[in-house]
Amino acid sequence: MSDRLPDLPRTPAHPATSYVTLAGADWLASASPHPDDLHALWALQPDAPSVLPCGTAFDVINAPALFGRRMVDRLWSAGPGSGPVAAHRGRILLFAAPGTAQRLPALLVWEEWAAAVPPLLCHGSGDAVTIPPLHPHPAPATRTGPRTAPRPRTAPADDDAVAGSRWLVAPDVRRPWLPGPDVLLWACVRAARPAPGEAGEAAGQPRVSALA
Repeated sequence: MSDRLPDLPRTPAHPATSYVTLAGADWLASASPHPDDLHALWALQPDAPSVLPCGTAFDVINAPALFGRRMVDRLWSAGPGSGPVAAHRGRILLFAAPGTAQRLPALLVWEEWAAAVPPLLCHGSGDAVTIPPLHPHPAPATRTGPRTAPRPRTAPADDDAVAGSRWLVAPDVRRPWLPGPDVLLWACVRAARPAPGEAGEAAGQPRVSALA
């Protein structure tokens, strides 16, 4: 069995962009049937989350936080990188090519890895997702005399929008590269495997012929 990734160019570095550029906002708005209305809303409330439909500009693969982080780490350390990635309420949202939401679950079953991967929510045509604000929330401050100082950082509450509603890899171009089902299958398999030093693969572990 081979771990070879489908033949794609490697992205050299993990982007640090945590806010959406104007070009990225144009791409996000293209998912809506009324992009001008979205731009008007964002102009008034750039720090508010939004709801966008899937299936045209992108699909979204919604993974548990730990597993989703491992997928993103594998994509950037040994793969071609990722498309936009967001964290929202304890989940990781990986933006993918349209059609991925339908094909990825079937590939996981076909390759006999579905049982090893935590439940994924695959949002495609007819679905909608909540995306984080275009810009991070400003850090709260406390008044200390005539000047203000940042409030010490604390762990956010689970029901707070700050608790994981943010961009990890924000869209910054009008046509971002989006991984397809083959690439995300590869990332799922790599994330589901034991890390080096853990127990080796059990005998009879399912093969991944499509990646060979």
